[in-house]
Amino acid sequence: MFYFLLQPIVMYNGILILAAVIPAIFLMIKVYRSDRLEKESAFLLWNLVKAGILSSLLALVEERILSMLLNRMVSATSPLYNLILYFGIVALAEESSKYIFMKRETWRNPEFDCQYDGVVYAIFVSLGFALWENISYVMMYGLAVAAVRAVTAIPGHACFGVFMGIFYGIAKKQDYKRRSTASAILRFFAVIIPALLHGAYDYIATMEQQQSGWYFCGFVAILFFITYRLVGKSAKADRRIA
Repeated sequence: MFYFLLQPIVMYNGILILAAVIPAIFLMIKVYRSDRLEKESAFLLWNLVKAGILSSLLALVEERILSMLLNRMVSATSPLYNLILYFGIVALAEESSKYIFMKRETWRNPEFDCQYDGVVYAIFVSLGFALWENISYVMMYGLAVAAVRAVTAIPGHACFGVFMGIFYGIAKKQDYKRRSTASAILRFFAVIIPALLHGAYDYIATMEQQQSGWYFCGFVAILFFITYRLVGKSAKADRRIA
C-alpha cells in the first residue's frame, strides 16, 4: 500500500529528471559527432561530465561566500550591485570553476592531440555543470522550468563552453610550440571571454526594463548564431597539435 502511494511521486520525479537531463545529453551527442579527426574516449568524456558536476559545487560555494561579502559592501539597490553580482561573482565563479576542472582532466592528457578537442572538452564540462544545475532547478520548480532552461540556460552554457574551448585548444597548440606566454594569454581569454558572455546573459535576463525581454531574446539569438558558426568552422579547420 505504501509503495503504491509513493509510486506517482517517484514517477513524477523521474520525469523531472529526464526533462532536465535530455537537452544536455542531446548537445553532448551533437558535439561528439562533430569531432571529425579522432573521437575522444568515453572514459575521458565521462570524467569531464563529472568534472562539470564538481565544478558546479565549487562555484556554488564561491558564489555563496562572495555574495555575502557583496551584500555587506554594496547596497542591493545600487546599479553597481547587479554588475558585480553577475559579472564578478556568478559568471567568473562558474566559468573559472569549469576551467579549473577541465584543465586538471585534460591539459596533460595524451588524448588532447587536436585543437578542436579543446571545444569538446569545454562543452562536456559545461554541460555537466548545466546538467546538475538543471536537475536542481527542475526538482525545485517543476517541468515549466525544464522547458525554459532547455532552450536558454543549457544551450547558453554550451555556448560559453565553445568560446572557452576555442581559446583553450589554441593555447594547447601554442604550449606545444613552447610559446608559454602566448599560451598563458590564451588560457586567460579562455576564462574571461566566457565569463563576460555569461555575465551579460545573466545581467540582461534580470533587467527590469519594459523592453528587457526583447533585449534578452536578441542577445541569445545572436549568441547562438555566432556559436553555431564557430562550432562548424572550428570542426572543419581542426588540426592535430603535434
